[in-house]
Amino acid sequence: MTLPRPHRHDLLIAFAGFSVGVLLWSYGLYTTGDRLFDQRWAALVPLTAMAAAEALRRVAPQTALVVGTLAIVGDQFTHGNLATVLMFTDVVYAAVVYGTPAQARRIPYTTALVTVGTTVAFLVWWQNAIALLVGVITGMISFLPAITGSIVRNHREAAESARLRAEQIALLAEMDRAQAVAAERARMARELHDVVANHLSAIAIHSTAALSLDDPGTTRQALTVIRENSVAGLGEMRRLIGLLRESGAETEPAATATLAGLDALVDQARTNGAGSGLRFVLEDARRDGPGLPAPVELAAYRIVQESLTNALKHAAPGEVRVVLAREGGALRVTVTSPFGQRPGPRAPGSGAGLVGMRERVALLDGSLEAGPVAAGGGAEVWRVRAELPVGASEEERA
Repeated sequence: MTLPRPHRHDLLIAFAGFSVGVLLWSYGLYTTGDRLFDQRWAALVPLTAMAAAEALRRVAPQTALVVGTLAIVGDQFTHGNLATVLMFTDVVYAAVVYGTPAQARRIPYTTALVTVGTTVAFLVWWQNAIALLVGVITGMISFLPAITGSIVRNHREAAESARLRAEQIALLAEMDRAQAVAAERARMARELHDVVANHLSAIAIHSTAALSLDDPGTTRQALTVIRENSVAGLGEMRRLIGLLRESGAETEPAATATLAGLDALVDQARTNGAGSGLRFVLEDARRDGPGLPAPVELAAYRIVQESLTNALKHAAPGEVRVVLAREGGALRVTVTSPFGQRPGPRAPGSGAGLVGMRERVALLDGSLEAGPVAAGGGAEVWRVRAELPVGASEEERA
């Protein structure tokens, strides 16, 4: 059996209380006059026991309370020491704060009953107002510390509950973010698989056409292998797409999203936002040049789509401008809308669109900025700016 190891702060409290008690005892400063044990040294016995209880106030609060109660009762049969009384109040307080929940609930009621019982008993015995004073003192050294400890414990438990709720909310937010990232990656996989499937279809078609030509046997054999592998790959890709596209998924056009469909996307937003006072403008500043990689086109299209959707939900009346520019080795997409905060409940998972945009840009090693910025005249606009590395085109790689 291992004995509890007192906390160093409790040892300091016990030493300080005992030292003050000895100092008062040495000067003959007692709390009462004649008592049953009239010897001068008798007051040191409950003082020492109370100091020992103080040392156990945190590691063994129930034991400390029992020892402290015996010490305070024994102190009444000596000349008494003020330090013993003060340490007892701290022992009662610590028993409520550091004890079990059952003890924390029981001790205030017990001390209240002791206070009332002591007051009534002395009233019956003495039948004067001094009995009331004894009852008040009893309540001050027992019931009042217990109530104080109960209040402190309730505040600590409330703070701990609030901390746990905050951790749970943070965990739920992280789960929502992870689900949004997973959903966006699955969406990107479906789109890219569509692109790859189109390429495989072209390979199959061209290899079939080549087989119809009268070429040497080696060429025919190679083209046969190409066709078999492309058809098999196309079949596997279609099965994979079927697994990704579960029933009940979002209804979108079957055609692959490209920047060529931005005009239709903006026109659709213009129709939906006419009643909200929104005007939509598309400014395509790209110069003629080599085509963009399919992942870049898909990412740019989805960023514009999500930005327009957010503008329809939250933007104040005004102009929503979409600007595309190809500068150096990057495609810059900028969408600005009047900054607004429409009232409404915020459902769990809100903000998944922004998480999806960041995920797309991060996978392409690009950068994304989204938030309110200052505009002319002291107004604010909500701006989404993404830079997507284009890389080398097919012609440049050739």
